[in-house]
Amino acid sequence: FPAADFALRHHRPEIAFVGRSNVGKSSLLNALTQRRGLARTSRTPGKTTMCNVFAVGERFYYVDLPGYGYARLARAERVALARLLEAYLDRHQPGGVVWLLDIRRDPSPEDLAMRDLLVDHSVATLIAFTKVDKVAPAQRGAMVEGILAQLGVARAGPPCLTSARSGEGIRQLRQAIERLVETRGRHETTA
Repeated sequence: FPAADFALRHHRPEIAFVGRSNVGKSSLLNALTQRRGLARTSRTPGKTTMCNVFAVGERFYYVDLPGYGYARLARAERVALARLLEAYLDRHQPGGVVWLLDIRRDPSPEDLAMRDLLVDHSVATLIAFTKVDKVAPAQRGAMVEGILAQLGVARAGPPCLTSARSGEGIRQLRQAIERLVETRGRHETTA
């Protein structure tokens, strides 16, 4: 969908995936769904420019939103993609957001802006660290704590450490998403 004003045929929770360009959103979606090539991957960041929706069984949808912060896009294109992300959060009350952060990268100004956007919209958010296969296991804990501290985010539980390449953490992230959907479903039926 080129704009955020889409309506899906079946009313199911939407789990949106957000993150910096080149964080590995498409690869992670392919790993989560166990369907190679479902979400298009590219060596060139910034290829996702629309809201791509994938049905996950009969229970919920994954929504692949454009990455943010890709410097080689024209300023007008970066602004348009940022508006699309904000419009999606304004229009849809997603069942939750999976915010992908590259474990090897310090938070960028765009990451800080995304944090503020998620807080402003009171969206239930799972933080998933990507590309952990590129970091020695002994270094991961300190790197995660450093990133969370820079973002000013308190850890609510064990972090989701993932690698689309090795498959590490994919099952745990899938389970965390299932719990998020169940929790959000209970809140909606009692509200």
